[in-house]
Amino acid sequence: MTAGPYPVLEPVSIERLRPTQITVGMREVKEKRRRWHELPKEKKDEFLGRHMVPAIFGPKERYYVVDHHHLARALHEEGAKQVLVSVVADLRMLEREAFWVFLDHRGWVYPYDADGVRQGFDAIPKSVDDLVDDPFRSLAGELRQAGGFAKDTTPFSEFLWADTLRRRMTRKSVDKDFDAALRDALAFAKSQDATYLPGWCGPSKDE
Repeated sequence: MTAGPYPVLEPVSIERLRPTQITVGMREVKEKRRRWHELPKEKKDEFLGRHMVPAIFGPKERYYVVDHHHLARALHEEGAKQVLVSVVADLRMLEREAFWVFLDHRGWVYPYDADGVRQGFDAIPKSVDDLVDDPFRSLAGELRQAGGFAKDTTPFSEFLWADTLRRRMTRKSVDKDFDAALRDALAFAKSQDATYLPGWCGPSKDE
């Protein structure tokens, strides 16, 4: 199989999917589980057809997810067996080390732990079931939903917001009162201090 100018779609077992990041926001996973659970049975196939998981076809013919980690984890926890995968690149010819270096340079891997510290590629889980919770990733996701910033094509843009928020407040404060943390995050997102972050949509200086 060779990826051409159009995505190559095929059903893949969720258990075969390999992450390209270490963490997810479990609040977001929980919300996606709720939405899936509430879908009528006849709508589930339609939903999966509209939410394809982009992945790299890598060494040993493994699929490495480059987006929708939260959805894959949520579907796995809900007992779904397969998802449609959109193959965005075929890198089966690369050796393991060269593969990860290539993904790193393309912005297709995010090997940072729940404290925002970069780890070796070996720390990336081999299953979506082993992804680790990062409350600040949940906070960034909720912040975007609340209009704090716009969806952006920058790779791992919500992680960039999460890491910035991590440096401005403690994990204890997020765990203790998520709503208060979200209000603080929203105030920051609308300030001039956040203009460098992807998707910033705060007020201009003239407003």
